[in-house]
Amino acid sequence: MTLRRLFNKGYKTYQSAAKRAFNRKNLFYTNVLLSIGLSTTGDFLEQNFELYVKEIDKYDYGRTTQMALSGMTTGIICHNWYIFLDKIIIGRTFDMVIKKLLLDQFICSPIVIMSFFATVAIFEEQPLENFTDEVKDKFWILYKAEWYVWPPAQIINFYFLPTKYRVLYDNTISLGYDVYTSHIKHYKTQKHKEENNNETTKW
Repeated sequence: MTLRRLFNKGYKTYQSAAKRAFNRKNLFYTNVLLSIGLSTTGDFLEQNFELYVKEIDKYDYGRTTQMALSGMTTGIICHNWYIFLDKIIIGRTFDMVIKKLLLDQFICSPIVIMSFFATVAIFEEQPLENFTDEVKDKFWILYKAEWYVWPPAQIINFYFLPTKYRVLYDNTISLGYDVYTSHIKHYKTQKHKEENNNETTKW
């Protein structure tokens, strides 16, 4: 009986916390924190894999911080985007869902990818040059990957879920994509480091 009461109390506490987190007053902060947390987790998983296969020698905490900040940017964009989208397209018919999906893929997705590269570039040497190079080399890789992941996921998102749960759902789906994003962002950086080390050795 005591265990049951403890479970019920814990469940009620969870319900109360979830209700506060997703109310109108706190939703922005909840969405941003969720995005930060998932981007951080994605990079943590990717770096641990890279350590395991010996692609990197040690864990880069600065890289994780940068990915966390990119998650913050994504959270801000997506929070406001979904509110805007549900205001201009009202309803959950199939036609409405497809319209939202197309707008999401052709407008929001490129903005999120560009903001990702811009946020990370701020912390690198020669930010403008790095941003330009990254967009040129990697934008289409990430954007094409989005077309595999998000159309089916967003049909569920737009058809079944209320606005306040959209970013939570996004972050749940995007954990695997965040791992991939971290890999795409840094795999050439690591290659360039190796090339630079080889050049230094030659000299």
